[in-house]
Amino acid sequence: MELRHVTAFLAVAEELHFGRAAKRLQMAQPPLSQQIRQLEKELGVQLFERNTRSVRLTNAGQSFLEPARTVLADLDTATRAARAAGRGEFGRVTVGFAGASSHETLPLLTRAVRAAHPGIELVLAGQTYANVALAQVAEGSLDLGFVRLPVTQPGVATHVIAEEKLVCALPSDHQLAQRERIPVAALAEEPFVSFPANTGSSLRDVTVAACERAGFTPRVVQAAPDSHTILALVAAGVGVTLTLTSCQHIQQTGLVYRPLEGPPVRLRAALAWRRDNPSAALRSVLAVAEKALPTPRRAQAPAEVP
Repeated sequence: MELRHVTAFLAVAEELHFGRAAKRLQMAQPPLSQQIRQLEKELGVQLFERNTRSVRLTNAGQSFLEPARTVLADLDTATRAARAAGRGEFGRVTVGFAGASSHETLPLLTRAVRAAHPGIELVLAGQTYANVALAQVAEGSLDLGFVRLPVTQPGVATHVIAEEKLVCALPSDHQLAQRERIPVAALAEEPFVSFPANTGSSLRDVTVAACERAGFTPRVVQAAPDSHTILALVAAGVGVTLTLTSCQHIQQTGLVYRPLEGPPVRLRAALAWRRDNPSAALRSVLAVAEKALPTPRRAQAPAEVP
């Protein structure tokens, strides 16, 4: 059954006049009559009683009327949905995130996307550390990931959303807590609390690199999966840690933050995606992110290597 035949039937059924129906469809009357006859032949029933003075629906025509309207309405809905999806107004975007910086920026992004494109579903994958998120974006299993620069994977684009500094968190009764700034080398004999090894945490990698530049390898005595737990363990006196300025909003009794001595170690947080990702919904989310999470002014300068 051709949809043009159903459209022709509805026009005649609603006008009950072949001439008016043909004018409504912007076609001549003979082809319209031919389409109705073809539809009746296909259905095996007569849809209209017609003579030179009037046109009426038969019982079969009356029964066919509402289902035919439903078919065309559903087709119109499907057409509009497909076109909206093509414009990026509908769809699903998978997002990988972990860490304090994404916990601050992620709500800004999700609220902005929900307001601008309520038809886009953000599928959020928590505890996806920066290096893992980057790898999953590069392989195509994530659409969008919260990562840290530098990004060297070919075909992956980034949008910087924050710049942070490395700071020291330690128990408030620790002897080093009396100092205004902490030399990394002064932590050589301290027990550390950190993210687990080999989980893709960029902060753990940066911590190890900073300690090795100071001449030692950090002695990690306790690992935890998130910054809140790590800092709770530091407050409990289990050890010290190097964390980011974005974590300093986490305040606990027995916990203090101190800047590091020497040139600051800066890290840039970014959103990453594959340049060849065909998702129109992803493009819409990225357009929202440009406004909701603008690149900080200082971070527009060339990146520093920690």
